[in-house]
Amino acid sequence: MTTTNEDTRAAQKDAGYAPEHAPRLQWAKLAPEVYKAMIGLDAAARQGVDPVLLELVKIRASQLNHCAFCLDMHTKDALAAGENVERIIQLSAWDESRHFYTEKEAAALALTEAVTVLTDGFVPDEVYDTAARHFEETELARLIAAITVINAWNRFGVTCRLTPGHYKPGQYK
Repeated sequence: MTTTNEDTRAAQKDAGYAPEHAPRLQWAKLAPEVYKAMIGLDAAARQGVDPVLLELVKIRASQLNHCAFCLDMHTKDALAAGENVERIIQLSAWDESRHFYTEKEAAALALTEAVTVLTDGFVPDEVYDTAARHFEETELARLIAAITVINAWNRFGVTCRLTPGHYKPGQYK
């Protein structure tokens, strides 16, 4: 028997889970030209970046930004792309769980954190230099673009309080 999202939500409601909230604003429908531009920017940024690494970066940025909608989307896409559950679980503590990741992935995750948490002031030279050792210049430029784009998506998701739980892998690709 296949369980649907509706079945899951009904079971959660019966179990006393909090009710699902509605989005505050359907920004993509109200500003379609901005949404289309974001889609184009996202597609351009992802070119030449390993798809699994890209999902790890998107998950980590979304964790830092508390974007539940993007966490739902990118964990599902990562699993569909062949990523294993254990590595996804460890992402929130990747620095303490480095043995789950390659040096290149760790460099990308450190860069993701530095770019995402700019309230600390800047991207440290050490973080940038480490990433630059693991990525060719073009690939690094694309990675920085991808990190910037997921941060923009996160800001739309968090501000508009987009609802997680309904995404199906590959739905927006």
